Amino acid sequence: MFLYQLLSLFFSASKKEEQSKYDLSLYRRGDLLEVPRTLFTHFGIYLGDNRVAHLIPDILPVITQDKSIISTMVTNNRLLMGVIAKVASVRVDTLEDFAYGSTILINHMDRVCSQPPLDGDEVARRAEKLQGSVTYSLLWYNCEHYVMYCRYGMAISYQTYQFCTNVRKIVFSRISAYLTALFGACIMLYVGCVTPLMLFSTLVISFTIWMAA
Repeated sequence: MFLYQLLSLFFSASKKEEQSKYDLSLYRRGDLLEVPRTLFTHFGIYLGDNRVAHLIPDILPVITQDKSIISTMVTNNRLLMGVIAKVASVRVDTLEDFAYGSTILINHMDRVCSQPPLDGDEVARRAEKLQGSVTYSLLWYNCEHYVMYCRYGMAISYQTYQFCTNVRKIVFSRISAYLTALFGACIMLYVGCVTPLMLFSTLVISFTIWMAA
């Protein structure tokens, strides 16, 4: 019981401000909203009446089945633990809870995506239809995939693509090839012997990274 209370305290949201700092007149049903959360941008679809549908990781459903606790604003602690556990859902929150105090960008993706947006009502209907638990993947199905499908009809993620591109540049670089060869040589010197298998593995891995760079 004590552990449950401790976890609830750790993952609970701070008390919300009574007065919204967001002008609801700026938002239209079907708008695609963006806010910064942790290391990535978080996305949602505005449904109207101060409601936003968004796919968000959350660890609390693993800890408790109490819907009154789960329905509170998802904090960054809950979000990050949900990413690790791969537990997420499409839920509807207020604009304030969705934004988490951040500045909101409206339909910024319209300038990035080559596909024209669908009608606002259709976008919102798609977003509402997908409510509930989902299979979450940071790379293959996240909040951006969800909103891109709802608004443009294609589930893609630009920030995931950029992330993978950056990782590829780091892993498959000439420096990585040099370091791999150096590491292999150090291992062989430390062990005190050079076997054909160790030498072959070091050369093949280093050469593969070099050619991919």
